[in-house]
Amino acid sequence: MMRCRQMRPDPKRIAALNAFYEGQGAEVILAHAVGGLFGGRVAMVSSFGAESVVLLHLMAEAEPHTPVLFADTQMLFAETLKYQQEVAETLGLIDIRRIAPDPAELLAEDRARDLHIRDSDACCDLRKVRPLERALREFDVILSGRKRHQASTRAALPLFEQDADGRIKINPLANWGREEIAAYFDQHALPRHPLVAQGYPSIGCAPCTTPVAAGEDPRAGRWRGQDKEECGIHFIDGRAVRGPLTAA
Repeated sequence: MMRCRQMRPDPKRIAALNAFYEGQGAEVILAHAVGGLFGGRVAMVSSFGAESVVLLHLMAEAEPHTPVLFADTQMLFAETLKYQQEVAETLGLIDIRRIAPDPAELLAEDRARDLHIRDSDACCDLRKVRPLERALREFDVILSGRKRHQASTRAALPLFEQDADGRIKINPLANWGREEIAAYFDQHALPRHPLVAQGYPSIGCAPCTTPVAAGEDPRAGRWRGQDKEECGIHFIDGRAVRGPLTAA
């Protein structure tokens, strides 16, 4: 697989992009991203979770041929797999790439499929982080649906980030709140993940996701009872985030 051109981290450029786009709409950011304004090949990473369809719809309107990387950990809810197919067909997404763990690594590290019980960080690394890292090697700009309202680890989420390889990650919906998300669903009659109605506002792997009670953080059902809020694919100040920021 060919790797795209290496880019050096440029904090000044990222700061300038954040300052310029903070007051602009997600549609503008997406149009500029898929139009090549930020350079390199562009892809979107999507979990096809509770709110994912909003950014997928916006992207489909801008450029439906944009590659969508879907991390199938092979421990997802059956409802998520069915929903992924429904959304792809409804929105006319052309290039969805299912990213799966390496079979040899699964056999060596999680033969009994109980690694999520023994070491959830190691399980996330095996089933999600490493597969996505391999898939991302051919892209320079990544679109993500993360939002500031979702968790304490995301409260200061910028619109633009950059990793150690110089790859730009864009969060076009960073400043969207619950009301804006709900209104967009209604305005465009978007299909909803069936588990949302059952109390799952954030949906990951089946063994590590539980329903959320009223008043709880939307991600409270992820890795419940553990000092863990993220799977490790997201970075803040160059470091992978898994637990609360105070502990990171």
